[in-house]
Amino acid sequence: MRSIRNAPKRPINLSLNAKVLDMAKEMGMNISQTVDALLTEEVLKQHWARWQQDNAQAITDYNARIEREGLFSDRYRTFMRPPADRDAA
Repeated sequence: MRSIRNAPKRPINLSLNAKVLDMAKEMGMNISQTVDALLTEEVLKQHWARWQQDNAQAITDYNARIEREGLFSDRYRTFMRPPADRDAA
């Protein structure tokens, strides 16, 4: 996914809870920056949740193949072998 955190800004009209908005202003919060940060995080969260859902079958198939066939590098991963196998190598 392209970087979205440093994209250019665009003005929009936004309706917010008036009391919350007043309190945020009293606290000196930057409303635009806060909303932008929270919206960015939510968009990323939903993007990756959708990606996982869209790719669930491929991930399941890949994991099943690895379970069945193992990884190419398994024979070189001596730290994963049981102690008896390490001594014989």
